Amino acid sequence: MLDSIFPVSASGDTLTLSGVLAALGAALILGLIVSLAYIGTHKREGYSAGFTITLIMLPAIISIIIMLIGNNVARAFSLAGAFSLIRFRSAPGDPKDIAYVFFSLAVGLACGMGYLAYGTIFVIVLCLVMALLHNFKFGNPGNACMLLKITIPEDLNFQGLFDDILERYTTSWNMKRVKTTDFGTIFEIVYIINLKSVNEQKQFIDELRCRNGNLNISLTLKEYEDRVAV
Repeated sequence: MLDSIFPVSASGDTLTLSGVLAALGAALILGLIVSLAYIGTHKREGYSAGFTITLIMLPAIISIIIMLIGNNVARAFSLAGAFSLIRFRSAPGDPKDIAYVFFSLAVGLACGMGYLAYGTIFVIVLCLVMALLHNFKFGNPGNACMLLKITIPEDLNFQGLFDDILERYTTSWNMKRVKTTDFGTIFEIVYIINLKSVNEQKQFIDELRCRNGNLNISLTLKEYEDRVAV
């Protein structure tokens, strides 16, 4: 049951129509399961519809490539040359998205080589692991690491200006950067902070506004800000 569905042949032509259809169908079904697992673990933070479709199609595409190459070295080099002409440009995503991409690639490899039972086992085990890690919130920090940007007029001394407020509402904070804008008439101060409670964000920002003359204040998750900046 765990053997490949493609028989070994000395000529290298091991593909049959029934075997190809079985591998392709299994790759699509397993890709759908992986995509559903991704949707289930990303409901809160949201996800791209295009990425979920990619997770379905990627195992099938990889399985087709593996079946076409087989044991033929010439085909492998030709395919590598063809794919070298393709350039992919996309913004870096969540590391979990990269894990799902590699997951789909592995499923496609298993199906393309004819090991459908192994591919099914991989999908069931890894989907269960990802669901458990998601439900138990494994690795989630106890408090939110955020990026705080405060704008102040040039006549205010920013040294220690917000220290007492930061002490009350954060467990830790660190001034990351100070820069001038609008020809030096405005300072922008950037802090990395860990809020004690995410439910106190409004009170926190209101107190900062009273101190900075009601100028712009931005409070974002540091992880999100880093991805946007890249």
